Amino acid sequence: MGLVSGKMSEKPEKLDVILATDCGSTTTKAILIEKKGETYRQTYRGEAPTTVEAPFEDVTKGVLNSIQEIEDLSGRTFLDGDKIIMPSDGDVGADAYISTSSAGGGLQMMVAGAVYQMTGESAQRAALGAGAIVMDILACNDKRLTHEKIERIRQLRPDMILLSGGTDGGTISHVVELAEVIGAADPKPRLGISYKLPVIFAGNKDARDVVTQELGEKTALTITDNIRPVLERENLMPARLKIQDLFLEHVMAQAPGYKKLMEWTSAPIMPTPGAVGLIISTISEKLNFNVVGVDIGGATTDIFSSFETVFNRTVSANLGMSYSVSNVLTEATLPNVMRWVPFDIDEQDLRNRIKNKMIRPTTIPQELSELIIEHGLAREALRLAFVSHKLLAVGLKGVQQERSISDAFDQSGTGASLIQMKSLDMLVGSGGVLSHAPRRQQAMLMMIDSFQPECVTFMTVDSIFMMPHLGVLTTISDKAATEVFEKDCIIYLGTCVAPIGNTKEGDKVMDYHMTMPDGKVISESIHYGDLKLHKLGLNDEGLPIEVTLDMHPTRHYDVGEGNGKSVKKKVRGGVVGIVMDARGRPLTTNPDRKKRIEQINKWATEMDCYPQPGGGE
Repeated sequence: MGLVSGKMSEKPEKLDVILATDCGSTTTKAILIEKKGETYRQTYRGEAPTTVEAPFEDVTKGVLNSIQEIEDLSGRTFLDGDKIIMPSDGDVGADAYISTSSAGGGLQMMVAGAVYQMTGESAQRAALGAGAIVMDILACNDKRLTHEKIERIRQLRPDMILLSGGTDGGTISHVVELAEVIGAADPKPRLGISYKLPVIFAGNKDARDVVTQELGEKTALTITDNIRPVLERENLMPARLKIQDLFLEHVMAQAPGYKKLMEWTSAPIMPTPGAVGLIISTISEKLNFNVVGVDIGGATTDIFSSFETVFNRTVSANLGMSYSVSNVLTEATLPNVMRWVPFDIDEQDLRNRIKNKMIRPTTIPQELSELIIEHGLAREALRLAFVSHKLLAVGLKGVQQERSISDAFDQSGTGASLIQMKSLDMLVGSGGVLSHAPRRQQAMLMMIDSFQPECVTFMTVDSIFMMPHLGVLTTISDKAATEVFEKDCIIYLGTCVAPIGNTKEGDKVMDYHMTMPDGKVISESIHYGDLKLHKLGLNDEGLPIEVTLDMHPTRHYDVGEGNGKSVKKKVRGGVVGIVMDARGRPLTTNPDRKKRIEQINKWATEMDCYPQPGGGE
């Protein structure tokens, strides 16, 4: 299942005690996983500021500090000076130590493809799926002059370049043109001046000799399988594996302290997003679900999706909750952020609070009003990141598809987004603002407001943000990763039931009958603008309680089978419950300020989100 190939250390024979860290841009998070009987459980966690920047410039300092916190809490000894004791013996040491990292800006790449909308986008999907931030896409038809492309490569100084283009056996002229541009730029990598920039060629196999001739001397060239061998098929995995291998060999080896960290680990270090992607695609395969996952961090917001087994990832490198929080305000605009804030605040005051967060990224809200503002910003960051994701997660462009008569009237055609919210089974949230929300209702409502799930969607959140740790854990033990994911990682929030449609305030949207496990039936109606919470928790085993929901929408609304058509489904509760969302799709807020404040307060009160309505001081 692992994305990392060929470079795996020997798997430890005994695997009873596992230490895992995730070195983020702001915080290094450590968790301890122990085998209890025959089952793996996550037992303790620790965190410390990441130390990749000045004055420390050594990532291992933050790692040791986070492990020390686990030592204090668990009473076990893991460290001997600045070494991790392995294997374990009684209360001393661990059997394996694994890590992921996005510190130092993560993996920053440029990709190049012959045609922007075809191989260019395929190359982008390959890089994103491996956990990279794509800084720019070069293409023969991107309307830039040759000298502008050369200047752009020199200016960006990426960690790596992925060059693709042409189907196998096709023309090679475009690929050669791009190789010449990269050669002329003679790019210097971002970290480390003593080595050559890694370039991966994953294009037309007939062009390999010419590309080697052009780039073999100037760069650290690696050749792998074509990512688009024929027009109708993408083959992204070989390129993704190569990206991760080179990330370890070249990029990580140059970052402060990583050489030391790489010597400690029992499996190769993975980019944090690549590890989260691994666990998302594992869930999708295991449950046979369409899944969308999000990881909202301090600097970036990553969206992952697995629809009909097609995995996609996008990264919004300028949308985050600390380092990039000012960008969220700029991109979303002030009115869009303010529509989620149910009280008056001076615009300058708001901007100052946001700038404070940017320059002091580790601070957390001290007052209720600050928390509500942060949640408003998070909604917009998530919404914007998801819009970008839907634009990239599309069918293959440039492919002629056979279409039936019924399809002829469907405008979606080739290049339509694979993300169809009606068929989304599960939404997984992670990252500080969602995982550490003071109340789980806040996380659930943030996700509903920003992703706007349709029909029936099960919602979960990563309890303490351990998905990266579990993603890299799948490379040494699928069993441990899966068991901890189900028992300790995921918090089952509940189900969102949202009929698709929009009418006017007060119109009836749906009648429904909910048959409880004891046979009791709750029969109610919801009207446009309503948000209703049915508290339905977990059973004795910690799993969501299931009920049968019989839905009868009015003729303007659709709950999965078309307008006005009844649907009967099993739905699951959770720590929040079942949310009946009749606010319409797409969701809008009232343009009148006073009415909007009332509206937001009403929704927050129904969900029991905050201690007092209105969010006053």
